[in-house]
Amino acid sequence: MRHERQVLICPECQLARDWKADLDRCPRCRSTFLLSRLGEVECHSCGHIRPQTSPCPAPDPDPALTNAVEQALSRALRGLSFLPADRTHH
Repeated sequence: MRHERQVLICPECQLARDWKADLDRCPRCRSTFLLSRLGEVECHSCGHIRPQTSPCPAPDPDPALTNAVEQALSRALRGLSFLPADRTHH
């Protein structure tokens, strides 16, 4: 987690710099193995659970990434448009 938000770090970024320095840490054991769910943050290393504080506002989305995701979803869902609208049997 970083700034109270779940994040994925791409392999290139993992090789390029000390990416763990930016991650949130458990206040009890200092682990970065954290999970956010339903307003709580749980440490998978020691089991400590604490309330989640308000996360920082989400950054503005990258238009190129948004477009790439939209195109991928369109390709993936294209086959679903051929299913009949009403699949109930009378």
